[in-house]
Amino acid sequence: MSRAIPKRNKLAVLARNKNADESLRAVVALGVFDKSRKIIKRESSVEIPVIRSVSGYEIVVQEEPVYYRKTPDLLHALQGKIPQECINLRPRGWFLLGDIIIVKIHPALREHEQHIGRALLDFYPRCRSVLADEGILGPFREPARRLIVGEKTQTVHRENGVIFNLDARLVMFSPGNLMERIRMSRLGKGEYVVDMFAGIGYFSIPMAVHSRPRKIMAIEWNPNAYHYLCQNIRQNHVEKIVEPVQGDCAKATPEGVADRVVMGMVQVTDRYLQKGISALKPGGVLHYHQTIPSRMYPAAAIEDVTQAAKALGCRAEILGHVLVKKFSPGIVHAVIDARIDRDLL
Repeated sequence: MSRAIPKRNKLAVLARNKNADESLRAVVALGVFDKSRKIIKRESSVEIPVIRSVSGYEIVVQEEPVYYRKTPDLLHALQGKIPQECINLRPRGWFLLGDIIIVKIHPALREHEQHIGRALLDFYPRCRSVLADEGILGPFREPARRLIVGEKTQTVHRENGVIFNLDARLVMFSPGNLMERIRMSRLGKGEYVVDMFAGIGYFSIPMAVHSRPRKIMAIEWNPNAYHYLCQNIRQNHVEKIVEPVQGDCAKATPEGVADRVVMGMVQVTDRYLQKGISALKPGGVLHYHQTIPSRMYPAAAIEDVTQAAKALGCRAEILGHVLVKKFSPGIVHAVIDARIDRDLL
């Protein structure tokens, strides 16, 4: 007999500590993760909040769930400030980078965006500016953002014991990649790592701070991102570990030296796969990021890796795959972990 579900959902997947990361990724991939509650850590297990039961997992009813503060609704704040016929076009979500709020605004609300910005600043008194997010532009994948309220766009974002300096108007930073940044922070101890698309240090800095590799070569072409990469290396005191290299990774990536290669770009990453594989020593590990149709996850990305390795006379042993987040309708951001052996036979 099934247990009655409480009126306010308190269901959670019970996972042992050693399986917690894998269970969390599965829950997120299935679309049942309850974002309104916090993950609760016990002595030997964790409780991952879910919106409904999940087949194949042990489900518990939390006695004392811990809820996040509910995301404020702009409905009341905008009443009387924008036309009533536009009120349903109001933003329903946004995210914070340091003390800056990033929000997508419907084109029909462009002339009313300052009211939206001021309302958001009232919700978050510690924040100082609001930027309108209008997508990604150019070969450097730079954000298209406009300052709508406030004066500053530079900020300091802190997560997982790492400090990121950035200009939210000039460089990308995805909150949806947090779990992957945390995962990378646990890898690479004592290794030589090549980060081919380093950005401002999204993966290099957490790895250096927490795992202490022997060396990380962090390659970045975009001059704005490279500026903040260098600043973040100093800010986090990892100058002896992370070597910043400004340049095109197609030219700057070394060959046959790395224990681990991180390819943290999407959409165009397959163009550089052979270069990434060539950077590895025999038995080295590759982390290949790519966007693929959700119906083809993970097979399409695995095929990219295995075929690129085969073309170089290598064998790719697939160690695992991670669904990082939904990228766009019908498209997911995936990561393939593979060990590369030089001997095809």
